[in-house]
Amino acid sequence: MIGTLKRGVSATALAAFALGSLAVPGASAQTMDELVAAAKKEGQLTTIALPHDWCNYGGILEGFKAKYGLTVNELNPDAGSGDEIQAIKANQGNSGPQAPDVIDVGLSFGPAAKTDKLIQPYKVATWAEIPDDAKDAEGYWYGDYYGVLTFEVNKDIVETVPQDWADLLKSDYANSVALAGDPRSSSQAIQAIYSAGLSQKPNGTASEITDAGLAFFKELNAKGNFVPVIGKPASLAQGTTPIMIRWDYNALSSRDTLNGNPAVEVVVPKTGVIAGVYVQAISAYAPHPNAAKLWMEYLYSDEGQIGYLKGYCHPIRFNAMAKAGKIPQDLLDKLPPAASYEAAKFPTLEDQNTSKAEVAAKWDSVVGANVQ
Repeated sequence: MIGTLKRGVSATALAAFALGSLAVPGASAQTMDELVAAAKKEGQLTTIALPHDWCNYGGILEGFKAKYGLTVNELNPDAGSGDEIQAIKANQGNSGPQAPDVIDVGLSFGPAAKTDKLIQPYKVATWAEIPDDAKDAEGYWYGDYYGVLTFEVNKDIVETVPQDWADLLKSDYANSVALAGDPRSSSQAIQAIYSAGLSQKPNGTASEITDAGLAFFKELNAKGNFVPVIGKPASLAQGTTPIMIRWDYNALSSRDTLNGNPAVEVVVPKTGVIAGVYVQAISAYAPHPNAAKLWMEYLYSDEGQIGYLKGYCHPIRFNAMAKAGKIPQDLLDKLPPAASYEAAKFPTLEDQNTSKAEVAAKWDSVVGANVQ
């Protein structure tokens, strides 16, 4: 659970880190000052697949460059996770500009890259505040930000905004509820089914949770509340899908884009809250290993984590930072209440694979709604 944080770095240690005297965990007694000097000697960081409008990466990259004075070589900002892995494989032993130092990939790619020996371990100074179920124990990969599934609601049409999964079954929401993808192929939609099931079976196995989620959508469809189309901001605004189930960072960005036309509320359900996490890793063949480590220290610092939040991507240290009063109030005011995120659960890769297979096999026979 993301709300379960292990004993962290002491206040004294964190203060020392800020002053540059603390040994950086993954760098063999290297101090922060030494790491900065080594990174500056390398002079460059090579990133890949970081579009500037995704999670505020544009602002984060500018912040990193301004803080440390390094050049950032940005490869293919629109690449996917698979492309990032291929870039490492294709550039083993290549120290040129096409070899990425760091990657930001979906959860499933972290363990696979570790198995294939494509990434190297490194633990940032704030390692203890990264939940155990969102990181590799040896430090090969670690969650950087996540989204939770929410209800994006057109308030001009929906008078009483639903607060939990069970609410969606009420007659108030006839012909109102849509997924943001086809559950037979969309990860976001599959995890929405898992989330609904988790609200029913919080202690169930992945299979039991998925079955409960399918049963929920069967009932939602039978009551006439489910709309079998792929929900989009335009359909929400037009009122054909006035309630959409989608990741919070997409819903919150959509709310801002719509700018009150219509009025939109984004709700984290009271139960069945799950988080979809992205992970960071350093290439085993990084041409600039110290710059890569410094990039990680920046991303997992308070400054870097708040940078993610500015793009509505929930930083992995959110709960710890919120409890410590480190998150600016103006950012908190744009989000659902912080307490809504405290019980968020990260399904394991095995759980996700189980749910994906079961939904693909059972959606048509159990729910019988052809989403398109």
